[in-house]
Amino acid sequence: MDNHLYLKTITIIGLGLLGGSVARATKQFFPQIHIKAYDSCVETRQKAQALGIVDDVFDDIQGSVVESDMVIISAPLGVFGEIAQKIIPCMKKGSILTDTGSVKGAVIDAIAQYLYLNPDIYFVPAHPIAGTENSGIDAGFASLFQNRKLVITPLETTDNNAIEIVKSFFQAFGSVTEIMTPKHHDLVFAIVSHIPHLIAFNIVGTANHLEQVSEQEVIRFSASGFRDFTRLASSDPIIWRDVFLNNREAVLEMLGRFIEDLFDVQRAIRYSDGDKLEALFRQTRSVRQKIIDAGQEIAKPNFGRNE
Repeated sequence: MDNHLYLKTITIIGLGLLGGSVARATKQFFPQIHIKAYDSCVETRQKAQALGIVDDVFDDIQGSVVESDMVIISAPLGVFGEIAQKIIPCMKKGSILTDTGSVKGAVIDAIAQYLYLNPDIYFVPAHPIAGTENSGIDAGFASLFQNRKLVITPLETTDNNAIEIVKSFFQAFGSVTEIMTPKHHDLVFAIVSHIPHLIAFNIVGTANHLEQVSEQEVIRFSASGFRDFTRLASSDPIIWRDVFLNNREAVLEMLGRFIEDLFDVQRAIRYSDGDKLEALFRQTRSVRQKIIDAGQEIAKPNFGRNE
């Protein structure tokens, strides 16, 4: 493909937190790009127009991608296949199809089966590692991708120039790009993202169901560790339902490892093995510092933080 493909028009499918933030960032960093968008929700389409973060909003998904240089799918994982089947035949020759899905193996499987419908497009699977516990078009902001990773998981046949265009697009937003295989991506994010959310959902659910603890006590004492779990547990339920269904194998593998380690901790507590507990806690404390040193967090107390 042309090394100097100029993105005159893009289409964003799905205007939630990520899609809405892509629209806002594009407006800020690429004001010359014409932004078209589709969302299945009428209210979201109306809100996008009212906010002025897109130039054209479509109520039919096929029409939204016609003549676009790049199409970004930013919808729940469960509908990627359905979307791909509808839009790929309507995309123009030489255009790029990319996405923001947090699971890559299932996304690639869902989309690749329909690439035969239009062999003249370029598919670049991607995952912006950016987000908050909030969801919806109102939750988006242009700086969401600043100093955040963009992981690209190309197929063996993915065009290198198309990869470079997607990289450059997000790098303009402040993203730092990485390349991974889809399988490795899904294993890594099973442990660093998916399992932590699963634990948060579960522990908050457990606290909610404990009859001996009143709701007032849970709320009143939530300034301790429980408060931090509630932040993750407030994440979009549809998005996370689809994450666990679509990254099932990697999540189950990492969950098995976590349960084995949890049994070791249980045994140390049962038999008053303070040395083992202290060694574990010192080790995990050092991980926190490594995350700060890598620029993925700041050394500032989280409680009441405005960032």
